[in-house]
Amino acid sequence: MAEESRNGSAHVFRIEGARIDTIEDLYAQLNTLLMQEEDWELGASLDALNDVLYRFNPKNVVGPTVFVWADHGHSREALGRAATARWLEEKLRHPDSFDVQTIRAQRDALMSGEGKTYFEIVLEVFAEHAPDVRLELD
Repeated sequence: MAEESRNGSAHVFRIEGARIDTIEDLYAQLNTLLMQEEDWELGASLDALNDVLYRFNPKNVVGPTVFVWADHGHSREALGRAATARWLEEKLRHPDSFDVQTIRAQRDALMSGEGKTYFEIVLEVFAEHAPDVRLELD
């Protein structure tokens, strides 16, 4: 749930990282935080997250929007290499929907220690919306 800051101008959302054990858990929290007034929910999709963060641009919201990711270390581990590999493997099961060559390259990079984890990709999605949206790791 959003909270007003002490000065009344910031919208603050708290992500409870200790409650995130899977990618689906992350989106369940985001749905609770962001989709209360909607008749639909975010699926476990980085594109959907990116789209919903556009709500917080200056045309739509007065004041900054801050997401505080509490216990982010737990989430970093939960959304790390193993979860990311499962996510990529699931995409490979749907070759009609995804670019298999790209997904395989991402998986191979991940397994060699060079690829990004799901957690790191989520951080990048938030960073794309700066300065309108700020993510603080707590």
